[in-house]
Amino acid sequence: MRILKRLLQGLLALVVLVVLGAFAWQPTLTWRAIGLAFGGDQGPRVIARGGTVPALAVAEPAARTIPQSVADEAIALGTASKSHAIIVWQGGAIQLEHYFPGHDAASITPTQSMHKSVLALLVGIAIDQGLFRSVDEPVSTYIPEWRNDERSTITIRQMLQQASGIDFPGFTGLLQMTLGGDVAPLALGRPRLPGNPTDFQYNNINPQVLGIALQRVAGKPYAEYLQENLWQYVSDLDARVLIDSEKHGIPITFCCLDTPPRAWLRMGLLHLDGGRVGDRQVVPAAWMREVVTPSPANPNYGYYTWLGTTWEKVRVYNSKSAATALHSEPFAAPDVVYFDGFGGQRVYIVPSKQLVIVHTGPLNPEWDDAKLANLIIRSLP
Repeated sequence: MRILKRLLQGLLALVVLVVLGAFAWQPTLTWRAIGLAFGGDQGPRVIARGGTVPALAVAEPAARTIPQSVADEAIALGTASKSHAIIVWQGGAIQLEHYFPGHDAASITPTQSMHKSVLALLVGIAIDQGLFRSVDEPVSTYIPEWRNDERSTITIRQMLQQASGIDFPGFTGLLQMTLGGDVAPLALGRPRLPGNPTDFQYNNINPQVLGIALQRVAGKPYAEYLQENLWQYVSDLDARVLIDSEKHGIPITFCCLDTPPRAWLRMGLLHLDGGRVGDRQVVPAAWMREVVTPSPANPNYGYYTWLGTTWEKVRVYNSKSAATALHSEPFAAPDVVYFDGFGGQRVYIVPSKQLVIVHTGPLNPEWDDAKLANLIIRSLP
């Protein structure tokens, strides 16, 4: 029965994705859609290797700061959500690390837009290295395709804050960007909306174009730059970056950075530790503060990183999508920052509690950002 159910789900997904792929008249898109529908790989990956990093401390049962009853409740919440993994770090050690049936420490869950929060850190490293001169520099300095039209004044900061005014595609365009074999024409071809608006519109064109710009100024593949300047110093586990094709080699930087849950924990710890890993300042401390500074366009958003500044029961991403995120109540701490991957992929960071929570699982549009985070926060002094 279980096999039959998976087959039927795959067939349904196949119908939807192939129709969309055929509609877009891209054979590559159609074949990748077939693979994705049956749980296969939707495109080529390149590896960013991990390195030698300090070991993660694991609290002994008698020294755990999370009560067992709270750990049990967190696991029950994950079970109800069909989660893949929950990790809780607090006070210098892992307090809870639980993998649900079918998953373990080596398992990889597609974490969707959490890649954006990694890209934000790479942009800061590139500015520190002089590859980008300033966060307020026009992106068109590095994207000549934008120099002679209304997009010429869009700054790197506006892109990071999702306030560029750039138009963005709906679902079919998103599918093309994720699964198509040549992403640059679509990403670089979007116009700026009339009137040069700078209101908040969460979209995937901004990080995709910045990823292209970063690869250009680095003069090397994005995954290589990621490995050399961030990943080898932060994680001992490899990451895989989706690219559009072997031919073009454009990284998909609005999503699709694949790595096990402990690597995401380490990305959260980078925020707790102000960009340091051991004795090495991996990301400039000043940039780490900028990343989590509320933007004028949205107090709950910094640089490709979400903030718990102002409670919104239903968080809206943009004006074109029906997708929302539920917050049934305010966060129980005032300084929550988090990586948001669609459908419940999360890294919650709470500096005041020295807390990082990692959650991965299947796409769950009903994921409630308040439940797991507040359960853990309220259990702490």
